[in-house]
Amino acid sequence: MSIYQIEGGRKLHGSITVNTAKNSAVVLLNAALLNRGTTRLLQVPRIEEVYRIIEVLESIGVEITWEAEHTLLIRPPRVLRPAAIDYQAAIKTRSVLFLLGALVHHQRTFRVPQPGGCRLGKRTVRPHLYALENFGVRVVVERKHFRVQVGKLTPAPDLMLYESGDTVTENALLAAARIPGKTVIKFASANYQVQDLCFFLQRLGVKIFGIGTTTLTIVGNRNINKNVSFALSEDPIEAMMFLSLAATTGSAITIQRCPIDFLQLELLKLSKMGFRFSLLRRYRSKNGKTQLVDIRTAPSHLVALEEKIYGRPYPGLNLDNLPFFVPIATQTKGTTLIHDWAYENRAVYYTELNRLGASVSLADPHRVFITGPTKLRGNEVMCPPALRPSVIIAIAMLAAEGKSYLHNIYAIERGYEDLCGRLTALGASIQRIDD
Repeated sequence: MSIYQIEGGRKLHGSITVNTAKNSAVVLLNAALLNRGTTRLLQVPRIEEVYRIIEVLESIGVEITWEAEHTLLIRPPRVLRPAAIDYQAAIKTRSVLFLLGALVHHQRTFRVPQPGGCRLGKRTVRPHLYALENFGVRVVVERKHFRVQVGKLTPAPDLMLYESGDTVTENALLAAARIPGKTVIKFASANYQVQDLCFFLQRLGVKIFGIGTTTLTIVGNRNINKNVSFALSEDPIEAMMFLSLAATTGSAITIQRCPIDFLQLELLKLSKMGFRFSLLRRYRSKNGKTQLVDIRTAPSHLVALEEKIYGRPYPGLNLDNLPFFVPIATQTKGTTLIHDWAYENRAVYYTELNRLGASVSLADPHRVFITGPTKLRGNEVMCPPALRPSVIIAIAMLAAEGKSYLHNIYAIERGYEDLCGRLTALGASIQRIDD
């Protein structure tokens, strides 16, 4: 039950570097189970979500060590022990779902705990079950577990996903990677973490075509036994968090190592709202794949868009970036409609900003109207049980005059490393207090 104590209303200054992606880290940790050799993952964020996955994997027999501050070595054993899984760690993260796709290559029958993570309404796992059955895998939903029965694994030459989700695409990739023959995944997500997984699987010797599109062709490799190193790409969601912070507080900061291909529509929307920024140097990430830029922001007079703001699968506005428009809208002249169609409950959490003086009106479980600009003021707020809604409260508190207390910050620490220290370096007054 730790707390952030924030003294808001300060202009921020200086430079901040975007860390690598949480959503890439958790899937690549699971993907290392496909490799009989040693996997070295570089630039791994030290966050609670990663710690939970490490606890889960270690409990089933995987040897994992921190070789350096942000470098992990993963060595799977000859025989995994799914029955010994750390149940308490597993139920704290939705990323445990990746074991469904990864363990089918190791066990004929096993159970995976039903996951926790962000509470964002009914997040069905049916798309995963429908995808895996195409490979000969049967998943039975029990009260606390998924019971998995693996038949004869065969490629899926015409796999249509039930929805274009990131995790379901990744689970299908994990299943296809070690099945000889050609699998074609249609209606696939092309998002950043899916591309990271594809690049990693290519390093393992799996042939993948169509990366960055909605149709992926995979030629599986049954025997993967390689010592490989792979650097994670930078996180566009964290980059958007800093953009939201700059816009909401009216600050001039430089945000370094932004993955521009996954921010272009967000930046276009912001520019039409009057947000002033410039793109500085362009270069590549350490993985040699991801295009990066540095972004310099400037204080801006913001105006509400006439059109609603909503998320879509890539290359649309990222669903995880949508909440970051909420605190921006509180400082924007006019009324902004944000349509969060993907989750039943997430928009409800946006009304927590009203405790800080915002004017957020809930139209229904998916839509909010935000009228601005409003003068934000400090208050005490409890974090919702979801990562992005919790972070936008912290952003609003940093813009609010006076002292604020944000309680139960575990939801934020699941996805952000040393947020207090990094924001303090920008001139923010924020400290973590253990309750």
